[in-house]
Amino acid sequence: MSVRPEVIAANTAYAENFGSKGSLALPPARRFAILTCMDARLDPAKYAGLAEGDAHVIRNAGGRASDDAIRSLVISYKLLGTAEWFVIHHTDCGMEFFTNDLMGDLLASSLETAQLGANGFSDIGTGPGSTEGRYINWLTIADQAGAVVEDVARIRNHSLVPSGIPIYGYVYDVRTGRLVEIPEATKVGQAS
Repeated sequence: MSVRPEVIAANTAYAENFGSKGSLALPPARRFAILTCMDARLDPAKYAGLAEGDAHVIRNAGGRASDDAIRSLVISYKLLGTAEWFVIHHTDCGMEFFTNDLMGDLLASSLETAQLGANGFSDIGTGPGSTEGRYINWLTIADQAGAVVEDVARIRNHSLVPSGIPIYGYVYDVRTGRLVEIPEATKVGQAS
């Protein structure tokens, strides 16, 4: 059963009380951006105290500093004036539960949804699959804190990122709701 009717009904109710939000400025009012994971347990508006119009929130699987995430951060700064960036990964991330090789194998077997069990992901589909998944870097995570440092360093060292933008590194704890700073990441992301 589709959730489409629920989404449309929720949007109708939201639009009825939209009020002055239609006049929010294009640049984020608090002049910062967050790169974080797409995990449904994360609500950046709540864990960072955001209202609509406050900040840019860029999400992808793992909250990784992919080319597209960096593209979005550069647009956020260059065209819309953000002055600080946060890279926020989280505990119990699904990107920790597989490798590039496993993902390639799962996709080669079938394009249907895999199953997560006690021994990790396994394919339960009947096929057909595609070997194209073997040519993608899925940006999996073997070490959560290390991945935050790696992502902050990748952003910091990118030729399109100005040295004056501070980049902070955190891990959101899905069990407590707390942001835990990764000091090495914040050090790497220090503005100069």
